Amino acid sequence: MYIKTVRIFFSKSGRAIYISHLDLMRAMTRAFSRSGLPVWYTQGFHPHLYITFALPLSLGTTGLCESMDVRLLEEVSDEEIISRLNAALPEGVQAVSAGEPVMAPKEIMWADYHVHLRCVVSEGRQALERFVALEEIPTQKRSKKGMKTVDIKPMLKILSVEEQSDGLMLKLRCRAGVEINLNPTLALDALTEITGFKSDWTTIERFAILNEALENFK
Repeated sequence: MYIKTVRIFFSKSGRAIYISHLDLMRAMTRAFSRSGLPVWYTQGFHPHLYITFALPLSLGTTGLCESMDVRLLEEVSDEEIISRLNAALPEGVQAVSAGEPVMAPKEIMWADYHVHLRCVVSEGRQALERFVALEEIPTQKRSKKGMKTVDIKPMLKILSVEEQSDGLMLKLRCRAGVEINLNPTLALDALTEITGFKSDWTTIERFAILNEALENFK
């Protein structure tokens, strides 16, 4: 029987950033059903669409490089997969490319984010300078065994800080993957707790998912 795994990259933006991961899975399942694509369903009493996401996106975060794997039972061109799926996806979610998986999800080690902080520029810069100068950044992080204090400094890199008319634009690199994963909102919470700085408004956009060699996840 013909079965081929296909990795589909998609973006999630606009009002769709408020769709939770579980609801996104339901939306994708319905979209594949409407598209008529020959996708594989699990066997058993309650068959469901086989679909896996490499790195689920936090609620409220824009994603430009999200991916999911499905299995096809017939040969379909990458262009047709994108066209048929986009015709069935909800507003704000758009398939961008499709192809055979190159890397395993366990190879994911980093994720890059744009973080826009609407604030008084001088106050934001002073807080960031204090934050970056710390030797450790102890933070309460939820684990499978409950809350525990971890040092997030090794998990976080501030790649750049750009001044804008209404605040600062940061480029952050956070550890990501199965074993260690840092949500950028946790780092921003630590910034507030340690320095007292809090932006008037914050937007977060994930624009790259990388392996250890800093190659884009494919």
